Amino acid sequence: MILKKARILVVDDDTDVLFAVRMLLKPEVQEVVTEKNPELLLSLLSKQRFDAIFLDMNYKSTLGTGNEGLYWLSRIREKDPSATVIMITAHGEISTAVRSLKAGATDFLVKPWHNAQLLETLAAALEPREAGNAPSAPPAPRRAASFAEFSLLGESEAMQEVFHKIEKVAPTEANVLLLGENGTGKELVAKALHQKSFRAAKPYVTADLAAMSEGIFESELFGHKRGAFTDAREDRQGRFTAASGGTLFLDEIGNISLAQQAKLLTALQNRQVIPVGSNAPVPIDIRLISATNAPLYELAARQQFRKDLIYRLNTVEITLPPLRARGDDVLLLARHFAGLYAARNRKPTPAFEPATLQKLKQHPWPGNVRELQHAVERAVILTEGEVLRPQDFQFSAMENVAAGAAGAEEGPLQLSKVEKNTILRVIERHNGNITKAAKELGLTRTALYRRLDKHDL
Repeated sequence: MILKKARILVVDDDTDVLFAVRMLLKPEVQEVVTEKNPELLLSLLSKQRFDAIFLDMNYKSTLGTGNEGLYWLSRIREKDPSATVIMITAHGEISTAVRSLKAGATDFLVKPWHNAQLLETLAAALEPREAGNAPSAPPAPRRAASFAEFSLLGESEAMQEVFHKIEKVAPTEANVLLLGENGTGKELVAKALHQKSFRAAKPYVTADLAAMSEGIFESELFGHKRGAFTDAREDRQGRFTAASGGTLFLDEIGNISLAQQAKLLTALQNRQVIPVGSNAPVPIDIRLISATNAPLYELAARQQFRKDLIYRLNTVEITLPPLRARGDDVLLLARHFAGLYAARNRKPTPAFEPATLQKLKQHPWPGNVRELQHAVERAVILTEGEVLRPQDFQFSAMENVAAGAAGAEEGPLQLSKVEKNTILRVIERHNGNITKAAKELGLTRTALYRRLDKHDL
């Protein structure tokens, strides 16, 4: 087998990592050489040829920038442009690891990893050498096809980076924090992370924290015992326990109070929950994925969000790009939604006039993919023919607010007034129907309720 013939070099200043990798690879490969000091790397390469090199991204520096790893990668590439180098990274350094791929690395691993994952990564990296065709450039980016099952589509560079992060992070046990505007697809990414993880066969449980009041927060997440409060007629399992062995997705994490943050942090630190009305802790085994559109770091600077909780949530961060930054992905998604809703409504899949595509591409899409989805659905349902024309896309009042806000001279104050008036008009147009109003505004019901509370409506 290819691994049995391989000579591997591992360079990392963590002796525990060196020992663990040596013990894992020793029975699988011909030779494993470990080195703690990267200064000796070039000397080792002069004396011996290695089939693959595992290279840590951080050494003496406490900043965790990954620049040391990039430096030593460049020195290796100078000496041997065809070298197979697998970068070792940790915490929230995925963006730096992606830079390493552009600099010539073959792949990267995120700490902590599963042993099977490390062996698979190594085997995949060695395959070109086995075929006598060593790689001279970073591997081509993965296309959206592998994520189509999750309705995650995109060929832009921004989305390719998201897809690559999902592929690398999903098989690990790292907690993931998903950031991005409303409607960018954070829920879809959470599902993809679960389905591509080693926990895929176990439960996937979601919790919309914005919809949980202070009174039900603990009961919903941690469970309760019968008689714990007036309506507690029987024992109830909380979301943490229901997700045992699998993944728990906490949406709208940025909207919880400081008191709720403290309770959540305690559960994550102790790896156990205490149901309401009980004194007996229940151990939990979950992989945590959180999402928010809130500026967590700004909230933390204003002491409105706990920094120690952020550190628990964001072992790895994935930021979903807004649709306006994704170029021709708008057209790709528009065609996808057109086919989807045409089939659902028993209509032929419509074509798009060139002027229609131009209109879609020029629109700022403040509601992102969710807004585009609703716009295409309306157009498919209401169009008279089999071609979608520019007039088939009439953007809602909220989009017009966003477009006008760019030229507002009074900044946030004026925008707040316009937003308030727009919400009032849309709700009045739908005779108080919050569901229909939220859909026109490109918001979820929960997000609309938050805005109603914000404007004291």
